[in-house]
Amino acid sequence: MVSRNIYIQLIIRIVVISLTALLTASFYFKERYLLSGFLLFLLGIQTYVLIQYINQTNRKIAYFFDAIKNEDFTLRFPEKLSVKSLKELNHSLNMLNGMIQDIHLKKQSQEHYYQEIIRQAAIGILTINSKGHILFANGTVEKLLNYHPLNHVKQFNQIDTKLYALFADLEPFDGKVFQLSNERENSQLALKATAINVDGEALLLVTVQDIHKELDEKETDSWVRLIRVLTHEIMNTITPITSISESILKYFKNKNEPVALSDVRQDHIVNTAKGLEVIKEQGGNLMDFVQSYRSFLSVPKPDKKLVPVMNLLDKVKLLMTPDNIQEMNEIAVEVKPEGLSLFIDEKQITQNLINLVKNALQSLKGQENGKVRIQAGETGKGQKYLTVWDNGPGIPADLIDEIFVPFFTTKDSGTGIGLSLSKQIMHLHGGGMKVHSTPESGTAFTMLF
Repeated sequence: MVSRNIYIQLIIRIVVISLTALLTASFYFKERYLLSGFLLFLLGIQTYVLIQYINQTNRKIAYFFDAIKNEDFTLRFPEKLSVKSLKELNHSLNMLNGMIQDIHLKKQSQEHYYQEIIRQAAIGILTINSKGHILFANGTVEKLLNYHPLNHVKQFNQIDTKLYALFADLEPFDGKVFQLSNERENSQLALKATAINVDGEALLLVTVQDIHKELDEKETDSWVRLIRVLTHEIMNTITPITSISESILKYFKNKNEPVALSDVRQDHIVNTAKGLEVIKEQGGNLMDFVQSYRSFLSVPKPDKKLVPVMNLLDKVKLLMTPDNIQEMNEIAVEVKPEGLSLFIDEKQITQNLINLVKNALQSLKGQENGKVRIQAGETGKGQKYLTVWDNGPGIPADLIDEIFVPFFTTKDSGTGIGLSLSKQIMHLHGGGMKVHSTPESGTAFTMLF
C-alpha cells in the first residue's frame, strides 16, 4: 500500500513537471517570454520539490537501516502528517522497527539461555580460532584444567606441556585421552574436537570430560564379571572332587572311626580307584585352567617390525586350509591398498587372526554357504585395521558384553581365554579391538592399530 501511494505521487509529480516543461517550450517559441519565464521558474520549483520528496523518503529509509545496524530501536517516525504516502511510509517503518526489535529481543533471550546451559554443563566446552585464541570457555573446563581465565592455548603450557602439545596437534573430528595430574587429584580427560563456522570464521569446538569415574566403574564391572566367571569355573571343577571324596570317605570311615580292613569290599576298592581317577582328571583340568590364567597375565611385549599385510593374510589362510577344507567354508582375503603394511609382532597378530578365523568357522558349522572374509585397510582418519567377518548366526545381544571377559565361553570345550588374550595383544600394540554382530546376519571382529 505504501509503495503504491509513493508510486502514484511520483507519477503525478512527473506528469505535472512534464506538462509544465511542454508549456514553457510552447510559450517560448510563441515569443511570449514573460509567461515562458514564469513557467520555467515554476518548473524549477517543481523539480526541487520532487528532489526533496525523494530525498526525504531515502533519508528515512537510510536512517532506519542505520538504526537497525547499530541495534538502535528507539528511532520513531512521525505519523501525523498531511501527506498520506509519507504518513503510511512512516507507519510501516515504525511497525517494521517494532517487529525487528521483538525478534532481536527473542534472539538475545535464546542466546542467554543457551549460554547459561553451556556454562552449567557438566562437560567442559571451549572454542579456539586459527590463531590459538580461546573465544569461549565455560566454567567446567576451567575447573577441570584448574586454570582461570583461559584466553589462549599457550596457557596450557603452564598446566602441562604435554597438554599444550596435544592441543597444538588437535584436528577436527580427533578424539584424545589425556591424564592430567595436579596437586589436588588425577583426572582422565577425554577430548573431542569438531569444526564449526561462525560468521565466516573457522573455529574448533572442543569438549573436555573427566572419564575417571566412568573408567573406575568399568574396571569394577570388569572385575565383577571376571570373578563371576572364575567362581563358576572353579566351582565346576571343585564340586565333583568334593562329592566323590565324600563318597569314598564313607567306604573307609564309620561314625568318624576307620572301618576294619575285613569290612572293605572289592567294589569299594574299585569305586575308590575310579573316584581317584576322576579327582586326578579334575585336578588336571584345574591346573590347566590356572596355567591359562598365567599365560594370560604373561603376554610378552610385542617384537614389532614392518610386515606386508598381504603376506600376513596369505600365511594365515595357508595355516587355516585344513580346517577350511574340513568345514567346506570359503575364506576370502581383501586388502586395500594392496601395498598396505603394519608395524606389528607378526607371531602375536597371526595368533589373533587364526583364533578369530577358527571362531568364525566354528560359528558356521552345519550352515550352508558359509563365508569368512578377512579385510585389511585404512579408515578415513588413516587408522589401519584388520577385520574378520563371517555370515554366521551372530552373537546374542545379552552375551556381546561378556565375550572379552577372560575365561568366559559358550563352547563345550576351551578355556574362554582366546578373545580376551587377543584384546590384550592389541592393547600391547597400542591399538584396540571391537566387535559388531547382527543376529542371523553375521559377526565382524576388528583389530585397530
